[in-house]
Amino acid sequence: MSAREQMLGAIRRGLRRGELSGEARAAAEARLAHHPVNIVPKRSQIARARQIDLFEEGAKAVHATVARVAGGAVAGAVIDYLAANNLPAAAVMAPDPALDRYGWKDRPMLEIRRGLPVDADRVAITGAFAGVAETGTLIFTSGPDHPTSLNLLPETHIVILREDGIVGAYEEVFVRLRARYGAGAMPRAVNTVTGPSRTADVEQQLELGAHGPRRMHILIVRD
Repeated sequence: MSAREQMLGAIRRGLRRGELSGEARAAAEARLAHHPVNIVPKRSQIARARQIDLFEEGAKAVHATVARVAGGAVAGAVIDYLAANNLPAAAVMAPDPALDRYGWKDRPMLEIRRGLPVDADRVAITGAFAGVAETGTLIFTSGPDHPTSLNLLPETHIVILREDGIVGAYEEVFVRLRARYGAGAMPRAVNTVTGPSRTADVEQQLELGAHGPRRMHILIVRD
């Protein structure tokens, strides 16, 4: 018996129900196979160019900064951002082969280390699985090429997001997850992140960097 079957069996016993059979079982299996979509807000059902604009607006509204760049300008844009914010020209980067295309070796003044972050790291550079125009949210999936700690430990998070990674609504993210990982499979963690970490728990005063990065800079790379 699989772990899934054990879990469902425990739920059935708790509800004092027997095994599904006949039409009820067929209906449940059909629903799981076809992934029906519920109501999707019209806010995200707009022209493609407008979706990208909406994502940028949403990200900026929650204290992220955003720049649009060509692929060949990514490394230069990172250096410019670090200099403008008085940050060291050094970063820990996700060991994601998709990031190799951006010409880091052509910028010897930028010190890049690939792998897990440590306490001394002030800047992390990662890609993103997707961006959601509906809310300006980034989607990160965990794995050997993207340790989740890169999203959380360094105080500055620079995210490289391709335009074709921006979708209208959350429902489209799940379609892409199923396409990437296959039916019935998921990465260990899927993180939804909207802007830098913040809280207003103390006297309703907004503080950035409460539980993660205090700065988030998103580079939207033109297709």
